[in-house]
Amino acid sequence: MKNRLKVLRAERDWTQAQLAFELDVSRQTVNAIEKGKFDPSLPLAFKAARLFGLAIEEIFLDDAAS
Repeated sequence: MKNRLKVLRAERDWTQAQLAFELDVSRQTVNAIEKGKFDPSLPLAFKAARLFGLAIEEIFLDDAAS
């Protein structure tokens, strides 16, 4: 699944570790999600959406929809 986490994180000058802290996950999890190696759970996707003030669909992009 493609996502905009890296861009959104960079816009705030956050490290992966800072984003991981905000989402209550490991830095490795953030890295894997950003690289598309891991799809977040629905609760984690909602948490990220709330953190950035965006809809889930504005952060996570369904590969099949493109």
